[in-house]
Amino acid sequence: MSEQPPYLRIADELRRRIAEHEWTPGDRLPSRAQIGQECGVGENVVRRAQELLISQGVLEGRAGSGTYVAEPRQRVRMVRSAAREQPDGSPFRADMKAVGRNGGWESRTDAKVPAPAEIAARLGVDDGELCVRTVYEFLADGRPVQLATSWEPYDLTGGTLAVLPEGGPHAGAGVVNRMAQIGVTVSHAVEQPEPRQATPEEASLLGIQKAALVTHIRRTYYSVEGRPVETADIVVPAALCEIVYEIPINR
Repeated sequence: MSEQPPYLRIADELRRRIAEHEWTPGDRLPSRAQIGQECGVGENVVRRAQELLISQGVLEGRAGSGTYVAEPRQRVRMVRSAAREQPDGSPFRADMKAVGRNGGWESRTDAKVPAPAEIAARLGVDDGELCVRTVYEFLADGRPVQLATSWEPYDLTGGTLAVLPEGGPHAGAGVVNRMAQIGVTVSHAVEQPEPRQATPEEASLLGIQKAALVTHIRRTYYSVEGRPVETADIVVPAALCEIVYEIPINR
């Protein structure tokens, strides 16, 4: 069995010292050089350990000041469920209400955007085919907790009242409800979650550390005929949110 990497050992040591109240929320940690000397490792090992704990919300870095023990924060619960579509089209708002928070979002839609190769493949269309792209910033009590970029084939909704996800008479109704208005029945969605580090832009928008851990979910909705009708990239910060999958059991 391989030995634990040094930076993970140091991360465990820092967690232990915090758990035993050697350092409490708001306390500034000793310098990396001091910690490294105490633990017998180099400063780069300490830096990697601290970056890991920052991405997990245990520590926080303050530019020009140092590294501090983070204040405990309740992670927002994000439920991914087969029953997520609500009558008002807002499962996110329902999730936030369930944990006593006010949920909302800001969005920007651009019509007739050429689909990049990956998006085209997910939608089953040709590269460069025109799509409706909507960028979302989801907020809990006014603070960003989730990002999403949605793509829909323009030839599916173009010329209908459902062409704009956040505009017109069906604004904010959700993919399933909007598609139903134009005679398209959505049968299921497929989600592919994977962990990765936040991009600089994502970190800035979410108010998290650069390269902090996020869960990137690639979600695609399909019609009963098997056609992809919408695909989205959803980004959820690990330090701020927990993702829960609710799986129905058919009897």
